[in-house]
Amino acid sequence: MKTKDLTMTGLIAALICILGPLSITIPGTPVPISFTNLALYFIVMAAGCRMAVSGYLIYMLLGAAGLPVFSAFTGGVAKLAGPTGGYLIGFIFLALLSGWMVDKSDGKIWVSAAGMVLGTAVTYLFGTAWLCIQMNLSFPQGLVIGVIPYLPGDAVKIAVAVIAGKKARNALKKIG
Repeated sequence: MKTKDLTMTGLIAALICILGPLSITIPGTPVPISFTNLALYFIVMAAGCRMAVSGYLIYMLLGAAGLPVFSAFTGGVAKLAGPTGGYLIGFIFLALLSGWMVDKSDGKIWVSAAGMVLGTAVTYLFGTAWLCIQMNLSFPQGLVIGVIPYLPGDAVKIAVAVIAGKKARNALKKIG
C-alpha cells in the first residue's frame, strides 16, 4: 500500500469512529438510529469499495477491542454478540456491495444509489436475522422493530451521501 492509501484508510476509520457512536434511541426497540451507515454511504461514494471496506474493518477491530466506537459510545465483543451485532456485521456487506456498484457505476448516480439500497437490504437481512435470534422474535416482528422505522432515514442518508460523496470523490481525484 502507498502512504496515501494508508493515510486515507486511517482517516476513513477515524470518520467512522466519529460518526459510529452517534445514535438516536427509538423507544421500544433495541436498535438505535445509527450514523454508521451514513458514514459508509459517504465513504463508498467518495473513496470506493476498497477504502470503505478497509476502514470499516479497522473500525470493527477497534470496537471489538473495547474502544467506545459503536452506537451510544459502546464497544467490546459483547456488543457484537448482542441484538445489534448482526447489523454491525452486515455493514461489511454494505461497504462491499455498495462500494462495488459505486466503483462500477461510471459516475451514474442512480447506479450508486441502487448499490447503497442493495447493500442496506443485505445489512438489514443480517441484522434482522440476528436480532430475531437474540430476542426470540419472528422475522416479521424483527422487521417491525429493526427495519421499518429506519427506512425513511436511510433514504435521506443515501440521498445526502450520493450528493456530498460525489463532490468529495471529484475533489479527491483532483488531489491525486
